Amino acid sequence: MQPATMSRLSKITTWSIFYLATIVAASSAGLWDIKGYYSQLNAAPLAPPNWLFGPVWTLLYLFVATIGYRLVYAADNSRKPLLLALWTLQFALNTIWTPVFFGAYNLGAALIYIASLWVVILVFTIMIWNRDRTSALLCLPYLAWVGFASYLNAAYWMLNG
Repeated sequence: MQPATMSRLSKITTWSIFYLATIVAASSAGLWDIKGYYSQLNAAPLAPPNWLFGPVWTLLYLFVATIGYRLVYAADNSRKPLLLALWTLQFALNTIWTPVFFGAYNLGAALIYIASLWVVILVFTIMIWNRDRTSALLCLPYLAWVGFASYLNAAYWMLNG
């Protein structure tokens, strides 16, 4: 195999691993009766229709995987380890929110996780803005949606807590 082909294959494999990780993290949602639990809650004002969550999160997970991939292949610099740590932290906070909200039915703790997630995404976006504008731009819809999801979590907590 030619070196260029090996490099492309390596990059495709790396991106695939990042996306598979997001799929595994998101699949934890299948462990709980999300529709049943969510439908029993007093609805938050501005709550979108349930069908919207799947397509939005699918797109956002594509963005998150792409950001992680781009970070791995970015040139080494003094901030890269911190950026990798922040990317990993946002991924962990994102992953833990679902079982806390839907598995433990702990809307207050879930609110702490999602608010922390929003802060980490914001800090990451600011730190990467001048280093990789594409990744920073991919963070913006993620930041916006997590901000909206934080509002929803807070509203559900206040209405059902």
